[in-house]
Amino acid sequence: MNFELTEEQKYIKSAAKEFAEGEFKPEIAREFDQKHEFPSAIYKKAAKLGFIGCYFDEKYGGQGLGLLENVLMEEEFCRVDSTLGSALFAGLFGSDMILEYGTEEQKMEYLPKSAQGEWLSAGAFTEPAHGSDVTVMDTVAVRDGDEYVINGAKTMITNAPIAEYAVVLCQTDPEARHKGQSLFIVKKGTPGFDCNELTGKMGIRASLLGEYSFSDVHVPKEALLGEENRGFYHFLQFIDVGRINVAAQSVGMAQGAFERALKYAKQREQFGRRLADFQVIQHKLADMALDIESARLLTYKAAWHVDQGQIIPKWACMAKTLATTNAMRVVSEAMQIFGGYGYLADYDIERYYRDIRISAIYEGTTEIQKNVVARILLRE
Repeated sequence: MNFELTEEQKYIKSAAKEFAEGEFKPEIAREFDQKHEFPSAIYKKAAKLGFIGCYFDEKYGGQGLGLLENVLMEEEFCRVDSTLGSALFAGLFGSDMILEYGTEEQKMEYLPKSAQGEWLSAGAFTEPAHGSDVTVMDTVAVRDGDEYVINGAKTMITNAPIAEYAVVLCQTDPEARHKGQSLFIVKKGTPGFDCNELTGKMGIRASLLGEYSFSDVHVPKEALLGEENRGFYHFLQFIDVGRINVAAQSVGMAQGAFERALKYAKQREQFGRRLADFQVIQHKLADMALDIESARLLTYKAAWHVDQGQIIPKWACMAKTLATTNAMRVVSEAMQIFGGYGYLADYDIERYYRDIRISAIYEGTTEIQKNVVARILLRE
């Protein structure tokens, strides 16, 4: 086994670090957090430099890189700043499904502008009444000649208030439950397609959230994404890759919190000694480093398998579970090392603390991940 990154991957990681450290100034990040505002200018700059959609084929505006390269960038961005890093890498949420299942016409229409930072996308899967249970959809799409008519509602949708289009999971065969679901691309401004922004979030406030309503929304049959009545299975493959990205975010946030805590422990004095000289603090730092490294290795392994053409749900769920659980513990310990100062916005740890909490909820809760892993283990 070779655990070393290639020279190209090392360069990509270094370039992401340089960009993030140059653009993600603490005062800027705090402002976007306080205003609940998406960092559009930084996003477009990142896209022009190739950090957004790097895994898209070159003809669609990407660089043809793999998921592991994307994971390296995502980790570095979230290490430098949890708020801006998570917002930037959520900008393409949903568009990956067009890359995987779209027709050539769909890919050419949506992907280049997405990779260039001109358009943001959304994935509309969660419903108000069902939450984690995506086997049941109240949002329906009924075929009407050369169109589909969509009615229903979606909630907790990342980018919804600012997305140019959304990939929407609908019930197309009411009798077949999850075996009768389909995906559709719905453009912003389509009559009957409305959005309401959800505010008051605890964390990742620069990544905007909203809810969609569909009232007799007519879309052409060309808006169907992938196979009719196979949408649920398309979604499962998409979410497995997405879980690895969440794991990468979590590793990055944990690393960023750890580095801040380590620096503080070396500088802060109590009772005539540096915090770093106390064994209890040393043990905290050692445990934090162990948590980060174990999560990083599993995340890289899951991403590597995807790049080999093997999307393995077990590794994706394990990576997300371990990375998010460990990261929450690391950030909590970082705040403990900072003490009262960690509770203040000026030290940013409180923002990392708020931002990391959602990682154990979105793209499948920790409980859902364990259910999936357990089923796989019992089947094996």
